[in-house]
Amino acid sequence: MPTFQSVRGMRDLLPEEAETLNHVIAKARETAELYGYREVITPVVEPYELLSAKSGEEIRQRMFTFKDLGDRTVALRPEFTASIARLATTALKNEPKPLRTFSVGSVYRYDEPQRGRYREFWQSDFEVIGSNRPEADAEIILLTNSLMKATGLRNYTFKIGHIGVIRGILSQENVDDKTQNAILQRMDKKEYDEAFNILNPRISRTLQGLVELKSSSAFETVKKIKAHVKGYDDAEVAADNLFEILKLVTESGCEIETVDPGFGRGLEYYTGTIFEVYTPELDIALGGGGRYDRLIEVFGGEPTPATGVAHGLDRIALAMGMQKTALPTRREKRVLVIPVNEELRGEALKISQRLREAGIPVEFEIMGRKMAKALEDADRRQMNYAVIVGERELKEGSVVVRDLAKREQTVVAIEKLSEKIRG
Repeated sequence: MPTFQSVRGMRDLLPEEAETLNHVIAKARETAELYGYREVITPVVEPYELLSAKSGEEIRQRMFTFKDLGDRTVALRPEFTASIARLATTALKNEPKPLRTFSVGSVYRYDEPQRGRYREFWQSDFEVIGSNRPEADAEIILLTNSLMKATGLRNYTFKIGHIGVIRGILSQENVDDKTQNAILQRMDKKEYDEAFNILNPRISRTLQGLVELKSSSAFETVKKIKAHVKGYDDAEVAADNLFEILKLVTESGCEIETVDPGFGRGLEYYTGTIFEVYTPELDIALGGGGRYDRLIEVFGGEPTPATGVAHGLDRIALAMGMQKTALPTRREKRVLVIPVNEELRGEALKISQRLREAGIPVEFEIMGRKMAKALEDADRRQMNYAVIVGERELKEGSVVVRDLAKREQTVVAIEKLSEKIRG
């Protein structure tokens, strides 16, 4: 018989890994609730035309696409934003604005597998639809900061930029959208020479000078950006917008370390502020997002401003492991229930159910082991108590409770059992 392995780039998450990922998911859900975002669940499979419309050439090339039985071209979602934009033009079209949505689940991209980069991975997605104000952009950054704090990560940093600065220059120089997208794709990969060679030398020098701007202060960098793009009206407006968002975020207690004037990100739909968050242990972003004011219109909706962020939950879990961030200790005691013979299995199962109904996690001895072996197994799996169901105690409405850490045991009335275990 062949031994099967998981498909390359896909992973089995073993219990401890699954526990960490679920912990991060729970923190994302808590963050959504704190900020007023309501969860929506969208399909893993969407029409290819929807997902490819404004995703960017690199992501289009890395989508898992196939024909369904109706000969329609469909794809596994590479991210959530397109699905949310579809909802905003259909089922959520008449919802009051702003519309705040939260989604969590697996997404798929045919990337080269490496540490922190998989072909199936998990994201939490937050979108704000209906506001063009800087407060909305600030909120997306602040909730990302809240999630990073909630997971216990340390020394994470933010990088921020504004796609409107670059697009403002290129649009005023009459560079068409397709060429702009090609330039931004290369800038996103820091292939600046390849990006600028597409342009004439004068525009190339302007962008090269922009990319090279540096300062010890985020605010100083933004001021330098504005001075550098003087005469490009839309780019100046974008620089002002970035300054205002930066001010709101820092006044709210979140520090932005880096303003990157040449920051691109790999999606074509961005129109304004873009950002990413990093930890020193990983050279890939834990999350990122930005403003996309024209995407909903592309999908047939009214012109609607929007901004959002996606967090790489696997990467956050990986960073937690690298920083040795401890998960909260389990509060509930874990219990193994053992009948001393087969005739008592029914009564022992009844006691197990009674404990579960009281909210106590219980495992039942289903391997038919002798008492010594069952207790040895309970120790190995770090159970807190063994509840031993014997004939003599049962006649008196009691069971034996063994504290596995203290190696002590007492007879406890069944009606007092959950109280005893909780301590």
